Parts: sequence; C-alpha cells; structure tokens
Amino acid sequence: MGSFCVSSLTYSTVPSPSVALETVYLETIDGISIEADVLRTDAKKVRGTVIIGHPHPLYGGDRHNHVVQAMQRAAFTVECHSIAPDFRGTGMSGGEHDDGDAERLDLMAACELADMMEPDGPIVMCGYSFGSIVAMNVTHPLIAGWIAMAPPLPMLSNHPLCSRYSQPKILLAPEHDQFTRPDALISRVSDWSTTDVRVMPQVDHSIAVGSETYFAAALLEVLATL
Repeated sequence: MGSFCVSSLTYSTVPSPSVALETVYLETIDGISIEADVLRTDAKKVRGTVIIGHPHPLYGGDRHNHVVQAMQRAAFTVECHSIAPDFRGTGMSGGEHDDGDAERLDLMAACELADMMEPDGPIVMCGYSFGSIVAMNVTHPLIAGWIAMAPPLPMLSNHPLCSRYSQPKILLAPEHDQFTRPDALISRVSDWSTTDVRVMPQVDHSIAVGSETYFAAALLEVLATL
C-alpha cells in the first residue's frame, strides 16, 4: 500500500504547528482501488482510529467536505488517527457508485488499514449524512462504537447492522435538518441497543459551524467506554 504526503495543514486547536495529511490507496475485497486521506495523531499513546464516510457523491460529497475535515481535526485533538476515504466512483477512487451498498466494502478496507496502523486497536466507525448511513451498516471485530453525523432519515432503515450490537452509538441530529426532524430520529432508534441521539442546536443539515466541537464530544464519550 503506497502513500505520499500531499499537504500540510495548520490547526489552531492542536499544540503542534502543523500535521501532515497523507493520501493512500486502499484495495477493497472486490478489487476496487480507493483513495483516502490519513491523519495520524502524534500522541505517544494512540486512543483509537476514526473512520469517516463522506456525504452523497451524486450531490457533490467527497472526503474534502468541510464536515469530514472537521471530524478529522476533532479526532486528532483527542489523540486518534483518522481515515477518510473517497467512496467508489468518487474522485480518484475506482469503481462505480452503488447507492451505499458496496460502499460498505470501502469502509471495511479502511478498517484493515486501521488494524495495520494500530494492531488490535479500537476503531470508531463514523460518517456524515450519506456516509453515516453507510457507516452504520459496517461491522468489524475492532469497532468500539459508531457516530452518525446528520443521518438522513429517508435513507435510514429501521435496523441497520449496528443497531443489534452492544457497542455505543451516538447520532448527532441538527436542530433544523431539512431531511430529519430530531424527534423523528429519536423515535426511529428507540429500540436500538445502547443508542443516544444528541441535538445540535441552531444548525441545519450542512452544519456550517460547530461540527468539530460536537463530534469531539461524542468521540470522547465513545472512547470513555473502552
């Protein structure tokens, strides 16, 4: 698996002046090459690896989305690595869009990379919008929890794969989401195991502000259960 540094990003929220964002290529179990960004924590003890699915690619979503990048920054601040792939058919990733089905294999490939980076280390499976729906339908022995940012209710099945597992699940619901009323989301997940819905006040589905703060808080909650 090859990798190369493509940029150096400066974050005011971390003590070091800059961190390197690496672009790597993953191979899925069905032979598709997936491009992904990896942001490695510089902490001596890595707390986990966060995997992030991006918004719907047919509506402009990719790993460069501002919320996805905010989630990677949040992971860095709480001493976690993060991996944000471009789903198949997006950007330089191979294959074709599959409406969230085969995209699960893209996140599974990221799980394998996470295990190579930190053998047997915990994984927190996450996503924003469409990516959260894909993420909630991915399972792996190392997954310690799921965080779904603004999951669109019309795309959410009554019982995605994660709903039957005991690991914590935190769903972050924008107060003014155009696709999902928070109360409707709470009703939908009422019979899931170990699941909490947190309302993000004063933002809509695009989450123009605050995504980094809310995600960091949710991530710390999941990590506290380990």
